[in-house]
Amino acid sequence: MLFNKKKRVKYIGFDDFWFSVLGILIFGIASIYLFNASISSLSFVEVLITICVVFFFSMTYWVNNRAFLIFLRKKYPNPKDSFQRILFLLLFIVATVVLVDFIVSKSLSYIGLNVNYNFQERGKALLTIIFLCMLTMATYEAIYFYVRLKKSVREEEQSKQAIIQAQLDALRNQAQPHFFFNTLNTLRDIIDQNSKEDAKEFVDKLSDMYRFLLETGNANLISLRDELKFSKAYIHIQSERFGDNLKLNWNIPEVSLDAMIVPMSLQLLLENAIKHNVISKAKPLEVHINIKDDCVVVENRIQLKSTQLPSTKVGLKNIEKRYALITEKSVEIVNNGNQFSVSLPLLKTSEQKNSHANIDY
Repeated sequence: MLFNKKKRVKYIGFDDFWFSVLGILIFGIASIYLFNASISSLSFVEVLITICVVFFFSMTYWVNNRAFLIFLRKKYPNPKDSFQRILFLLLFIVATVVLVDFIVSKSLSYIGLNVNYNFQERGKALLTIIFLCMLTMATYEAIYFYVRLKKSVREEEQSKQAIIQAQLDALRNQAQPHFFFNTLNTLRDIIDQNSKEDAKEFVDKLSDMYRFLLETGNANLISLRDELKFSKAYIHIQSERFGDNLKLNWNIPEVSLDAMIVPMSLQLLLENAIKHNVISKAKPLEVHINIKDDCVVVENRIQLKSTQLPSTKVGLKNIEKRYALITEKSVEIVNNGNQFSVSLPLLKTSEQKNSHANIDY
């Protein structure tokens, strides 16, 4: 990984090749300086051998500590685990410095150099080395947190932009002349043919839709309960238009209602199903909404309109992008030519990617 720039940047946060090279040189020189009492009486050849051995073990120490740092970042990636990660790193540094010093001394003795290992005599020098090691790893951590902070701020801004775009798309779709035309015609028919209460309910549902768009604001996630309320308000309006030709099968258990979902994602899938498929007495459209494997699955039989324009799939791309910015879980889209289904992962608040607001540094 030391020679793979892409992996260095991924796990370290920056390209640390020259930082590592300079660090190894500095630690080698520092070690020779701190332990010069042990080699002051050696010949030139012996000093040269000692320097080579010290630099070799300095490199070994650096690489091992760096590898352990990467291991800890993989094992404890969340900011809330920072204390645990740093504690393990400090313990590893102490153990590594002591072990490397012991091995260096034994190695020098083994090759014939007169080096006697005394831990008490070397204690002060070892503390200095440990301090330098901790300072170096602290520099790694500081740079890593800074890079993550910049990345999280950028992702959060992208997430907000995606949410705002989804809201604008939803408002634009509902504000299109044909939507208002159909809605007003439906309302007029209800007033003419049905009771006053039916007309009031229709207006209330329409009001619920726009209230939802205003209240969600820039929220990354909302409860499935709220998303269902918004989606059912939308379906109620469409049902007045299509009647029994539009059938929705809701199979959502109570236990799933408090799970979190991306705002307007379910409503947008229902809107796409209505927009792209034939809905008539001869071909009623039946949409199934189920919970499967911690996902909301929206599924319908494909019965495409013959006169429709090619789909841009902007709505689906928006949903996928928002999920990608918020969580590691992805949206699954399946089209086998007969059935079309989309699975939206149900989330917990803790499953969100870390934002700049909750990075503990």
